[in-house]
Amino acid sequence: MFARSDAVPTLTEGDVRLRPLRLSDATRWQEIRRRNQAWLGPWDATVPDEGAQAGEIPPNFPAMVRRLRAEARAGRVLPWVVEFGGRMVGQVTVGGVTYGSLRSAYIGYWIDQEFAGRGITTMAVAMASDYALTTLRLHRLELNIRPENAASLAVAEKLGYRKEGFREKYLHIDGDWRDHLTYVLIAGDVPGGVVARLRDEAAHQQ
Repeated sequence: MFARSDAVPTLTEGDVRLRPLRLSDATRWQEIRRRNQAWLGPWDATVPDEGAQAGEIPPNFPAMVRRLRAEARAGRVLPWVVEFGGRMVGQVTVGGVTYGSLRSAYIGYWIDQEFAGRGITTMAVAMASDYALTTLRLHRLELNIRPENAASLAVAEKLGYRKEGFREKYLHIDGDWRDHLTYVLIAGDVPGGVVARLRDEAAHQQ
């Protein structure tokens, strides 16, 4: 189920909720990012020298939120806060949304180390995937993951994304151009939806 707020819906599944990123999230967002610098830094996107020289520096939090809201209104991005038990614990973003003959997007995510390993990220990405494929009626979703990021690779495989290939020096991460593995999910790959797949697995484990 979802309720709209601007162009970004709020989605809820058990204790996990995806809601729009707000200007009022600044203090909590910045606290999480500072505390998790060592945990998140190796996987964070960075700006190469040529980008910095062109003025493509990372924006401050208010500028980032305003930019993402504008992109959301244009239908190009869905920026979500991940909440667990009513507390902000991370972020999931569906980006690069393209319609026409491609109907594709990619998903990026991060989580507070304190809440890692509880299945929160997996459920959040499942919820975002179902919304993109069912409500937006996209055809293809991508997760682009560094080969060293075992936790993210496990998320992709648990959700039914399949490894498509290798992208050399694909994204500028943690100060350099890094290789990535691309995992894809095509509409219809997981009959009944990704969230339902997780529910069924949990039921069988009980």
